[in-house]
Amino acid sequence: MFTGIISDIGEVVARDDGDEITSFMIASRYDPRSIDLGASIACDGVCLTVVSVEPEGLGAAFAVEAGPETQRLTTVGEWGVGRRLNLERALKIGDELGGHLVLGHVDGAAEIVERDDGPDTSRFVLAAPIEFAKFIAVKGSVCLDGISLTVNQVDRELFSVHLIPHTLGATTWADRQVGDRVNLEVDMMARYAGRLAEARSLGY
Repeated sequence: MFTGIISDIGEVVARDDGDEITSFMIASRYDPRSIDLGASIACDGVCLTVVSVEPEGLGAAFAVEAGPETQRLTTVGEWGVGRRLNLERALKIGDELGGHLVLGHVDGAAEIVERDDGPDTSRFVLAAPIEFAKFIAVKGSVCLDGISLTVNQVDRELFSVHLIPHTLGATTWADRQVGDRVNLEVDMMARYAGRLAEARSLGY
């Protein structure tokens, strides 16, 4: 479980493509002593399991693996050496919930179709996969590349978010341009509300 508040920006320093599993080594500023094998770390919003960890410079390099389903649903397959990733450690009981509850279970990839940099904020318009657009609501929460954001406008599958300078500087979103794909996780409560409404209509 995560909150969508980024705690570090990591960098892919190695990639190894197997028959089904792709492994990544990610450099971070985390203390290697604080990362247990089997720990969950959200990488660009994708919950991945740490399979090895070692000291790297002033921080740690940790390895994660992604299977076919993860690569199909997310942008993980696009990650190459040098790719910067938004990182978040798993939520602990008692931690401040600064964003919203995020599972790290990405629904699909949304595409940036417009970017407008104003004097105070940057506005992004994105196209969501049509099957998940119904779960995105004005003033609701959405997780994009691991970041908890508030939805400003919705028009069918298109929706917009505004990022303040701090968010742009503390995440990889300053790099994002039109045509880029980002990992989308819709709000957990919206998903369950939609499922309950569907079940009711089916007479469950």
